[in-house]
Amino acid sequence: MLNTAFLVVGVVLLLAVIVDILWTTLWVDGGSGPISARLAAWTWRGLRVASRDDSRLLSLAGPLILVGTLAAWIALIWVGWTFLFASDETALVSTHTGDPADWTGRFYYVAYTMFTNGNGDYTPTAGRWELASSFTTATGMAFVTLGVSYVLTVLGAVSEKRSFASDVTGIGERSEAFVGTAWNDGDFDGLDLPLESMASQLSLLADQHKAYPILHYYHSERADRASAMAVPILDESLTLLRHGVEEGSGPEPILIADARSSIDSYLETLGGAFISPADEHPPPPDLDRLRAEDVPTVADGSFEEQLAELSERRRKLLGIARGDARPWPAHE
Repeated sequence: MLNTAFLVVGVVLLLAVIVDILWTTLWVDGGSGPISARLAAWTWRGLRVASRDDSRLLSLAGPLILVGTLAAWIALIWVGWTFLFASDETALVSTHTGDPADWTGRFYYVAYTMFTNGNGDYTPTAGRWELASSFTTATGMAFVTLGVSYVLTVLGAVSEKRSFASDVTGIGERSEAFVGTAWNDGDFDGLDLPLESMASQLSLLADQHKAYPILHYYHSERADRASAMAVPILDESLTLLRHGVEEGSGPEPILIADARSSIDSYLETLGGAFISPADEHPPPPDLDRLRAEDVPTVADGSFEEQLAELSERRRKLLGIARGDARPWPAHE
């Protein structure tokens, strides 16, 4: 006799996990699936509390979330098919005794059917359960293929985001240092190629973070390799170059606009990792530090007016840093 409750539970679990896997691995514009996104956010928050924001321990967050996501997918597929076979007490029988499988036997049968062709200890008793066994194997093999592809893509993107961060912090670990380093005896000509390269890198990273929000949880133990530090540094540097440096002294406006557009794309990905803007504004860049490097700057009052117009943007940048358990790039 068919147990409707078990059948419904099995179908719901399988549909939920299949949707989540396809959503997370194949839907480029969709970000993480509902299950994966919440599992990642809960794991990150729990680890932050347990580690007290220790960078060394938080560097484990990304791998733990990735492994946890894969484990959750396996578990849901496994349990879903087990409930489906449990909906009919005679769906599976032992080839040795002819007795119907118990719960242990069903778990065992689903486990080896998901990833192999079976070992013959249990066998389905009807055509519909033979078909269900075939689908069990299909979902297992599809999971392996998509899971491996997902892992390789995420790990590749992690390397790229750390390379981008190193490129930014290599010029300066705060916005004033970035701009001061780029100033070269009266102009910023040497900054054109780095800005173009960083804009291209960040545009790619923004697309990757949108497709795979788990990247936000890959915390680098070293601040100079953390994109959560590099993005605020770069954006604040662009603010200085656009509004803090005297007109006509900065890089080509089109380069600044292009880099800013890439940052805009990155900021759009924050919702996928449940990162919110900070409640307050970060401290403003210090124009006196640029003046000490003989960089021509605007008056403080004029610069403060421009910063006020960028209030919401700067709160998002502070939210990025805090979301990664980082302080705002501080003055030295």
